[in-house]
Amino acid sequence: MTGERDSVRWGILATGGIAASFTADLVDMPDAEVVAVASRTEASAKAFAERFGISRAYGDWASLAEDTDVDIVYVATPHAAHRTAAGLCLEAGRHVLCEKAFTLNVREAEELVALAKEHDRFLMEAMWMYCNPLVRRLKALVDDGVVGEVRTVQADFGISGPFPPSHRLRDPAQGGGALLDLGVYPVSFAQLLLGEPSDVVAKAVLSDEGVDLQTGALLTWESGALASVHCSINGGTPVSASITGSEGRIDLPDGFFFPEHFVLHRDGREPETFSADPVSGPRNSLKHEAAEAMRALRAGETESPLVPLDGSLAVMRTLDAIRDRIGVRYPGEAA
Repeated sequence: MTGERDSVRWGILATGGIAASFTADLVDMPDAEVVAVASRTEASAKAFAERFGISRAYGDWASLAEDTDVDIVYVATPHAAHRTAAGLCLEAGRHVLCEKAFTLNVREAEELVALAKEHDRFLMEAMWMYCNPLVRRLKALVDDGVVGEVRTVQADFGISGPFPPSHRLRDPAQGGGALLDLGVYPVSFAQLLLGEPSDVVAKAVLSDEGVDLQTGALLTWESGALASVHCSINGGTPVSASITGSEGRIDLPDGFFFPEHFVLHRDGREPETFSADPVSGPRNSLKHEAAEAMRALRAGETESPLVPLDGSLAVMRTLDAIRDRIGVRYPGEAA
């Protein structure tokens, strides 16, 4: 893919806050080169390019997708545009790292996966939590049975707002609501540990626009495991998580999806704290997902074992099931 070059050449599609955070991390990586950026307007693209020293700025997405000097495109639009933006890039032969939630629904996600396979391109959901070194260590410990058989998982993500009706989080046309923006984290955390649930029960408080202001869901597995997940855009929550097993418990404090530490509790033993390695950089760094995408490209892989496409599809199926239970549909979706 990169031939004899040491660096991977990135294109950035969209110029919002998450695009800026990702690009700031990328330009600090010696094996990454940001060569182009695209926005819906040339002015926005040029301003972003000047900010980060990017050589080419496009006022439309197609020009970036067709830029053969770009190895991989980071799609950072709101999730309602992921299908269109990532699809353009895949069809033009670019590899893609696409922000989460992966798409609006599983149908769109399946279409992107099919396009990636058709064009033999790398595709990965930007679920940075899965690439975080301390989260990876937690998963390895759970998989090794450190807490025994997992019985329950709890995770929440709520922000206080309030957001006016004009905000994208309240706009159905942009996939608004708490679930796809925030709830994707608790759901993805539970499924990282337990896989896809066998049943979903959910309740929500909806806005006048028809998006969820807060949602609670109970996920169950045939093993008997349960997960309680909650998300909100009208009330700040601890943003914490816990895993309880037959032989112990793991607690993750505020910011569970990019933890500074977690604590293992086991009967008859002193609590054990596992902390993030300061050498790997700030705990909120997006470099880990960028590094994983570049590693996979150099290895000739079309998906990441850390963020497999089947896993992203499974999360989208759960999000679809929750929306079905709470009665949230976006424009253009079948009733």
